Amino acid sequence: MTSNVVGRHIVAAVDGSQSALDAVRWAADEAVRRGMSLRLTHAVNIAAIAYGGSFGLPKDYFEAMNQDGRTYLADAGSLARSLHPDLPVTTELIEGSPIPILVDASEQAALVVLGSRGVGGFTGILTGSTAVATIARAHCPVVVVRGDQPDPAGPVVVGVDGSPTSESALAWAYEEASSRGSELVAVHGWTEFASENSYAFARQFIVDWDVVQTRQEEQLAERLAGYGEKYPDVTVRRVVEGGRARQLLLDHARSAQLLVVGSRGHAELGGLLLGSTSQALIHHAPCPVLVVRAER
Repeated sequence: MTSNVVGRHIVAAVDGSQSALDAVRWAADEAVRRGMSLRLTHAVNIAAIAYGGSFGLPKDYFEAMNQDGRTYLADAGSLARSLHPDLPVTTELIEGSPIPILVDASEQAALVVLGSRGVGGFTGILTGSTAVATIARAHCPVVVVRGDQPDPAGPVVVGVDGSPTSESALAWAYEEASSRGSELVAVHGWTEFASENSYAFARQFIVDWDVVQTRQEEQLAERLAGYGEKYPDVTVRRVVEGGRARQLLLDHARSAQLLVVGSRGHAELGGLLLGSTSQALIHHAPCPVLVVRAER
């Protein structure tokens, strides 16, 4: 399952939180499944504390930060090795801002894996600008591990809207479904209204929705064309509904083992990771979310 993969290792961000350990657990399982090694990374962001030159902190404070980082990495490494004793695991402690560290790491990685909330060197990584910048600039897909351990029998769900990143996400989703032996659920939501009331009004009085539905189904079929020959083992369920794609994806992710989306798209998937859709997915999806950028 390596046609979409550049690197031969997976990077997991470590910060001492339970969420990061959940990410390490998922990343370790994924590394074994892909036949790759696992690299655990912790950023000691001294600059965020010691800015301003004139503000001094004792040397012991910074050494304590580094020691905390080493402890976080040791704990994460122990967890990964306890799950998979034969998995090659390396650790790295780097002083600097998490964003450039993770972006640099992504250049040689197959995946970068993050927890859904942090407390240490990657504090707030999925609650603000750090997450947006990392995912927007990463050279490989980024996985946000959310929820409990996903059901390995669940489907892979992908958001499809016809944008370049959506096309890349679709290619990844097919390969993920094939390698996992799972069903693929292709979700296409095609309406964008300010409120449910305006959508209901338009549905009742304005638009010939049967015509719209047919056209949208044809568009999804066009997007999926060709993949059936490349992945004859993948069973695909098409979901084309008039509704907000954000909610459709969240609904179908409830039973999924993985949700795959593009980093930027059209319509309701537009501006993914920069607007409300992205926030809903990375904060509320009940399964890991794999975010793919368009091929460059």
